[in-house]
Amino acid sequence: MTTMTAVTLYDWQAALLAFNTRDYRDAIEGFEKVLVAQPGHTEAREYLARAYYLRASLAPAERAARTILQSDPTNEYVTLLLARILERQSRHDEAAGVRRMLVALTGDERHAATHRALA
Repeated sequence: MTTMTAVTLYDWQAALLAFNTRDYRDAIEGFEKVLVAQPGHTEAREYLARAYYLRASLAPAERAARTILQSDPTNEYVTLLLARILERQSRHDEAAGVRRMLVALTGDERHAATHRALA
């Protein structure tokens, strides 16, 4: 994480609190503020993707996950999150491809076995 200003640190802490109390609307708002000030804050972008996913805002969750994977294609957690986002949208063929990447990243075949297109 890069150096934060006091305002960004406050927004970060408020967003984390909102996320941890399942107030995803406020969490999204807070993480977006952090990202405006620090676009490269990967952890904020991961939390933003998770908050969107948990709020069932799947298109913005997918955008956030794909943005992370562009700069960090070996991020296992975000790869799994993207697979789940695609599955919730009934895009099973795309999700299967993402799960194959996840198996290649982790060496864990269980990621493929939990997907009906790969089982």
